[in-house]
Amino acid sequence: MRRTCDAPRGIVDTLWIDSELLKGNLLGDPARRRVDVYVPAGATGEGLPLLVDLVGFTGGGPVHTNWRNFGENVPERADRLIAAGEMMPAVIAFPDCFTRLGGNQYVDSAAMGAWESFLITEMLPAVETRYRCGGPGKRGVFGKSSGGYGAYSHAMRHGGSVWNAAAVHSGDVDFELMYRADFCNALRTLAEYDFSVEAFMAHFESARKLKDDDWHTIMLLAQAASFDPDPACFLGVRLPVDTYTCALIDERWSNWLKADPLLMADRPEMLENLKKLKCFYIDCGTQDQYNLVYGSRLMHRKLEAAGVPHHYEEFPDNHSAVDYRMDVSLPLLAKALT
Repeated sequence: MRRTCDAPRGIVDTLWIDSELLKGNLLGDPARRRVDVYVPAGATGEGLPLLVDLVGFTGGGPVHTNWRNFGENVPERADRLIAAGEMMPAVIAFPDCFTRLGGNQYVDSAAMGAWESFLITEMLPAVETRYRCGGPGKRGVFGKSSGGYGAYSHAMRHGGSVWNAAAVHSGDVDFELMYRADFCNALRTLAEYDFSVEAFMAHFESARKLKDDDWHTIMLLAQAASFDPDPACFLGVRLPVDTYTCALIDERWSNWLKADPLLMADRPEMLENLKKLKCFYIDCGTQDQYNLVYGSRLMHRKLEAAGVPHHYEEFPDNHSAVDYRMDVSLPLLAKALT
């Protein structure tokens, strides 16, 4: 995309939140967190809906407000959509939830920290008080990949009570299909370090250059610390498989499955929360390399059968560089909340 400067530009402020909830996390991550906040051109934020952007693995909120070559960051995208009359004005918050393990699933964890609670009870009030935006009935959450998982999880747990709209782009779903083969790959990498998470992390944090396998391995460690943390282990990480056979350890794997949106959608209270949303949007690329399109299709069918109103779309692309899908979701969220 050719960069243009035609649209009136909103402002991006930075807030700092000294979190009580994130203090003392096992990863040793800072409790002081940055939140970038976009306010549309000509607005103060007062009375506008609030959208919260949960970024994917290896990212933090400021990734989406940074300058981009040959393209737009999210504030520039919102400027263009609003100026063209395609999107109603909205405040957008970009919380930095990056961790030592490279990312976040936006859930409360005894290892990673109380990220779900941080977003709801510390971040939201700070932004809404400062900009007099959002509030009951006017809050939306959106994200892609791990951020899409966060949007799933928050919508299912807090739809209607906290969040009033949600958009999931290529979100983590159907853990059986998504993760099973990745455990084998991670074990091959960890074998080089005698299956020691501590030794692998020493390599990861000191290496001058990392391999693709290193990145995929730390991603699984982050998921383990999110879905099945064990404070007795280094950084709270334990995998749900036998290191010799890669056979699943049922008592651990069951904790992962409890967090799978596809199985969460079997719980009546979760479905009722989704029904309270003013807008629920899901999309996924047909060539998604993490097999998420299949889980997304299953979720779509399950929601249809349960009578949960939602928008579902597929598009001809894979998992990477699909921020352009926000051209669809952001207008839908802003309209539903205005």
